[in-house]
Amino acid sequence: MLEDRRIALRKALEDEESEVRGAASEALERLEPALHLERLLTELHAPERGHRVRAVFALEQVRSEAVIKPLCSALDDPDPDVRSAVVQVLGSRAEPSVLPDLVKGLKDESPAVRLHTVEALGRFSDSRLVPYLATALRDPDPEIVVCAVNSLVSIGSAAGEKYLLALLRDSRPEVRQAAARGLGELRI
Repeated sequence: MLEDRRIALRKALEDEESEVRGAASEALERLEPALHLERLLTELHAPERGHRVRAVFALEQVRSEAVIKPLCSALDDPDPDVRSAVVQVLGSRAEPSVLPDLVKGLKDESPAVRLHTVEALGRFSDSRLVPYLATALRDPDPEIVVCAVNSLVSIGSAAGEKYLLALLRDSRPEVRQAAARGLGELRI
């Protein structure tokens, strides 16, 4: 099936219209990771961290349910860079089925993983995530707290209001500033 697409797109590279050739070239570029799906899934278990990270980002381009479970499994990778990459990719996909796996990243030992998890959760329009993001508002890292404020605003639920009001009394000015901005943008 994918091979048929690749063959047809390669022929389209010879089209007389440059716009068609350009579209075929772009399509081939997007199709490339799917053509190598098995290898990319194997690379998720490579001994080298860089290979695993590259595989994760390449899998972002594969629009198939077949990549969801392996990506969720990679959330248990011992390397925080790999976990961060997985969280970013799963967040960009915004597939509701990954939410139970994704929220676990809020308790990760790595600040980068927690930050990317908070960002990723903001891409879901699901008010059920407000209590999860509220836990991130207690993180000692102000960057994570500010990101959690932004994610609450992105979700848009008025349920986030009480948390933002409380943050106006936070000792950190960047947190108070984010809370003030968020209250102005939050849905009424």
